[in-house]
Amino acid sequence: MESLKKNSEFQIVYRQGKSFANKYLVMYIRGNESEKNRVGISVSKKVGNSVVRHRITRLIRESYRLNEETFAAGYDIAVIARVAAKGKGYEDMERALLHLGKLHGICKK
Repeated sequence: MESLKKNSEFQIVYRQGKSFANKYLVMYIRGNESEKNRVGISVSKKVGNSVVRHRITRLIRESYRLNEETFAAGYDIAVIARVAAKGKGYEDMERALLHLGKLHGICKK
């Protein structure tokens, strides 16, 4: 899994992509001209301290990794965690991620 790292990469996805949101996550997607998806995860300080933020980041990354084959390829995906995601478990994160993938029409399941 490749990732979006630079702020400028995130900004392009925010400006040119389209977004959907649910209770825990917001997902922006934008086509990229490659065979791979690039995923960036953003968790703001409003969500909690660094321990909480890293945990949420790991949960989102793992849910994507385990469901990578269900996502269509060729997209830059920016996932933003909302404050409601704090304290939620893996199942909730996975469900939220797949739900947004379906709304965008990039999830095969």
